[in-house]
Amino acid sequence: MEQYIRFADKLSAWFGKVFAWCVMVMALGVGYEVFVRYVLNAPTVWAFDLTYMMYGTMFMIAGAYTLSRDGHVRGDFVYRLWKPATQAKVELVLYFFFFFPGVLALIFAGWKYAGRSWRYLEVSTMSPANIPIYQFKSVIIAAGILLTIQGIAQVFRCILTIQRGAWPEREADVEELETVLQKEGAGALKHGSEAIDIVTPKVDRS
Repeated sequence: MEQYIRFADKLSAWFGKVFAWCVMVMALGVGYEVFVRYVLNAPTVWAFDLTYMMYGTMFMIAGAYTLSRDGHVRGDFVYRLWKPATQAKVELVLYFFFFFPGVLALIFAGWKYAGRSWRYLEVSTMSPANIPIYQFKSVIIAAGILLTIQGIAQVFRCILTIQRGAWPEREADVEELETVLQKEGAGALKHGSEAIDIVTPKVDRS
């Protein structure tokens, strides 16, 4: 199980970090559109299509990576009070009753939409550029497959936690600044998500 967890985490991380570059493509496209529209008075016909395709691709593909890092939003005002084994038992049930049915529905629906789109080589109706979007529809299937692979790894994590009483350690990865500051004991961000700078005066002992 641990070997599969490492495999799934690395796979999700690779796809997540590669497709994170979509945000740069999106930013460059939007920046160029703003320049030519308001400075040169010559707006493009493709920037809007580029924007939603890049954002949608990044959002969908990064879902498995976010899941592997336990980064999805969680209403944990009760969950965090439970023991790890209890948390794992609840999560295990939720994965089978909600997560996997939802992801499988995503794959089947995506297969239907993408297949139909590929058959007639669908183009965007949002602009006169007629940009192909059938390849964009295929992202739905890819995202569902990645989520399924990562979901199995999360189930294995739950099983190991139930057996051992503690969540398995995750591999080192990029972290939020808030987490880094807390680990370094910087005295900041101790009261939730709001940034609170606490300056500790140095005492001169000379």
